[in-house]
Amino acid sequence: MAELEGLEFGKSDFVLLDEVMMEQFMENLKLRFEKGRIYTYIGEVVVSVNPYREMDIYGKDTIDAYRGRELYENPPHLYAVSDAAYKAMKRRAKDTCIVISGESGAGKTEASKYIMQYIAAITNPSQRAEVESVKNVLLKSNCVLEAFGNAKTNRNDNSSRFGKYMDINFNFNGDPTGGHINNYLLEK
Repeated sequence: MAELEGLEFGKSDFVLLDEVMMEQFMENLKLRFEKGRIYTYIGEVVVSVNPYREMDIYGKDTIDAYRGRELYENPPHLYAVSDAAYKAMKRRAKDTCIVISGESGAGKTEASKYIMQYIAAITNPSQRAEVESVKNVLLKSNCVLEAFGNAKTNRNDNSSRFGKYMDINFNFNGDPTGGHINNYLLEK
């Protein structure tokens, strides 16, 4: 189960910084990263730093710790944001959206996989195949898009020039019933 964070891990929400300046922001982010905390909130938004290594923060125990909890009951995590979006969808019977943004290599595809892993784990077991199917399409389409949609920029040798819009459809019970992924060139 996730442990509550003390000040030795920095501020888990940038809103709590004494001064909101770039220097303090980056110092807090660096401290959290060095202590193995790759997620930090800015209010209801989660900032993620790619650790470029496997981390043991995505298993069944972690899913159970975030399932049904409010956003600030546990340390910042993609699962907390996923759970909040899922609960909002069910409570209000309206569409919700999670926006994942970042530079090439920032971990957007990995974040998408973990969000879908969480949704699959908390929904009706008989419907999990639908979420897995959307996840598999995402992973299979990614390498093809990488080959056609990359270009050299000042900051990166293979900057992505495409975006993805993933849609997971749910029934009135909140169980996934299907989904699709639209790929598009950002230059259009």
